[in-house]
Amino acid sequence: MSKYSKEKKQHALALMSPPENLSVSEVAVRTGVSKATLYLWQKEAQMKGLAVPAGSAVAEGWRPRDKLAVVIETAGLAEAELAEYCRQKGLYVEQVRAWREACESGIAGGGSAAAPALKEQRKRNRQLEKELRRKDRALAEAAALLVLSRKLEAFRTEDEDA
Repeated sequence: MSKYSKEKKQHALALMSPPENLSVSEVAVRTGVSKATLYLWQKEAQMKGLAVPAGSAVAEGWRPRDKLAVVIETAGLAEAELAEYCRQKGLYVEQVRAWREACESGIAGGGSAAAPALKEQRKRNRQLEKELRRKDRALAEAAALLVLSRKLEAFRTEDEDA
């Protein structure tokens, strides 16, 4: 296994982080480091709580773990520092605020109280989808019968004319 300098590792992580947000494949081509090593570095950085999103250039497409890392990194920053941080990372202050509010509401809600309601909604959704499929099949059958009856009627009128 090759050993890479700390600077090379930091450079590769910087390329995978905002604002560049390059994919692992692009970073591998640019730096000459294997994809497996880059994935390992990315995982290690994420475990340390750094915002190294896995592949999405659009901040709203980031994984919840990456958004949480940004919220934690910006928790103690003043308004001007937050704006500078956002410029460096290619984010908007409003996005970070929305992510912070989502984290706070998730903690306030506890999550466990919503689980039974979510389970019940999923069950209801499956029932409705099943009923919709049944009705779609019935509608298709009715349409086929209507077409066949019209064809039979047209065939009978042709025989009577002849």
